[in-house]
Amino acid sequence: MAETIENPILVRDVETRSILTKSTLPVGGYSVNPYVGCTHGCKYCYASFMKRFTGHSEPWGTFLDVKHWPVIRNPQKYKGQRIVIGSVTDGYLPQEEQFQNTRRLLEQLQDSGAKLLICTKSDLVVRDIDLLQKMEKVTVSWSINTLDENFKNDMDKAVSIRRRLDAMKRVYDAGIRTVCFIAPVFPGITDFEAIFQRVKDQCDLVWLENLNLRGSFKQDILGYIQKMRPELVPLYHAIYNQGDRSYFHELEAKAEKLANEYNCPFVDNELPYGRAKPGHPVIVDYFYHEEVRGTENTGTRNRKAYGI
Repeated sequence: MAETIENPILVRDVETRSILTKSTLPVGGYSVNPYVGCTHGCKYCYASFMKRFTGHSEPWGTFLDVKHWPVIRNPQKYKGQRIVIGSVTDGYLPQEEQFQNTRRLLEQLQDSGAKLLICTKSDLVVRDIDLLQKMEKVTVSWSINTLDENFKNDMDKAVSIRRRLDAMKRVYDAGIRTVCFIAPVFPGITDFEAIFQRVKDQCDLVWLENLNLRGSFKQDILGYIQKMRPELVPLYHAIYNQGDRSYFHELEAKAEKLANEYNCPFVDNELPYGRAKPGHPVIVDYFYHEEVRGTENTGTRNRKAYGI
């Protein structure tokens, strides 16, 4: 098929037999990725491992395959199922404004009765508020791990934190359940309490997830810390080379204390679907993905297996 070079992202069309696949994520259900590849260029991207399945030789973040799929003929088969849009890409990449794959997907799922979760770093999602309001169970999650635009710019090419926060408020005010996904938490850098104070009145849930450096990007991140935050080198060495979990255990305790102060539920698995009491979002502790794997996709952490 024809290929085009776009700023300087390589964009091409690909055909796929189905747009929905059974999910291996802890939250279960189905995954939908309207694109292959991601142009946000996050330095900590766990999804970069997907490159080996794409046939691309270009670096991850420099290509985008636009998927074309057969129309979903029987959306009702997904009734009650969780459908995650954006497990290894962002459905609202800048290119979505042109190709509109995610909007097309939402149109096809309008009457499905599925529990939809949209994961994004974009404000383009506000374009689709009209469709989201018509769906019974929708959650929109924004990844925000800093309020420092300079650090954000060092880590990704997505829209500013300010634009993400503005979009979150617009979606929240439109009556749609929203999440502030504080992820990944960078030890010594991510100010969880400051982010909570900023978002508590415009989201229903706050999710927490630690920085996982098991990917090939580990040395890139550690190199960044060495250069930009050398005072944190001992902490990162303890966590990521020696397996010391004490920093995150202390952060969990701080999160629980903050939840108590603001009368917010603090849980290690998501509560049944619903809106939180305004100003009192549910704080969900998703630290350590390995603790929620192998637990029948309930999302509940298997703490006993890890001595917790």
